[in-house]
This record gives sequence, structure tokens and C-alpha cells, in this order.
Amino acid sequence: MTSMAAPLSLPLVRPPRPVSLAIVAGLACAFVVGKALPSPMDAISSAIVPLCSTANAASPLDKVEVISSHALPNVPGKRVTVVRVFYGPGGFTPPHRHAGSVTAYITKGEIRSQLGGGPVETFKVGQSFFEPPGSTHVVSANASTTEPAELIAVFVADEDAQLTTMLE
Repeated sequence: MTSMAAPLSLPLVRPPRPVSLAIVAGLACAFVVGKALPSPMDAISSAIVPLCSTANAASPLDKVEVISSHALPNVPGKRVTVVRVFYGPGGFTPPHRHAGSVTAYITKGEIRSQLGGGPVETFKVGQSFFEPPGSTHVVSANASTTEPAELIAVFVADEDAQLTTMLE
């Protein structure tokens, strides 16, 4: 993500897939909401959440929902952003990289994940995985083609960082 002083720019060589747009839009919303609302977000979350998905999503279940975003007062220059990622049956995110550390916790279904050249792993409800800063997330997908899946992602990154960068 970027700071309010620097506009969000998403350099894409080819048109992104609808799911990519939904994730980027969700992360952009997380940043904007966190910057604009230092007080609790639930007062206007019903107005913000619809802006965090795209009409072109492959499924109405493929979306990113902002839960919270706050500067870390004990770690100057850092921000924690929490999002809920919904994958419809067969849903996925194209290969990407995150600027900071990410911890993901599976809350529904099963998620397939692969970092860098590591193995493809499947995580079930109650399990979690960690992505170190700058690692390449090659596979992030719903393991089922018939049931939805969901995870909570917790990002810790620089205040002005673009949280997610899609790869070619």
C-alpha cells in the first residue's frame, strides 16, 4: 500500500484477472480506511465494505473485506492491517508478493498455498501459515471446486508500503 501522499499505483503489463482486481481493491481499501479512520472503523464499515470488491469478480464469494488497519504506536513507521479473504469454489489469487510479513489463518474450507519453490501445502480450518516479507506467493487458492473457503490475513508492513504486488 502507499501513503495518502503518494497515489496508489498498480503497474500491470497485462489486464489483471477479476480476482486480482478484487484483492488489490480490498487491500487498497484496507490502507485508505486505516489512514482515514484512526478511530474504530465499525461506524462506517457498512459503507466501506461494498467498495472493497469488484463487480467483475469470478464469483460473488471472491472478495477481500477490511477488518482493521492501525499504525503500531510502539513500532514507529509500521502498520498492521487485517483482512478477510473469501474464495468461491475454485477461487484463487494469481502469483503475488507482499511488502511485509503476513500471517494467514484459515477460517472456512481448505486453502492451497505455495511460497517460492517450496511444496504446495493444503491448510484446513484452524491452521495458519506465514509469509516472510518479499516472498513469492506462487499458489493461493481454494482447494475445493464445490465449497467456499476463507482466511484472515494479518499484514505487518511499513506505513507507506504497497501491501500486495501481482506478478506476471
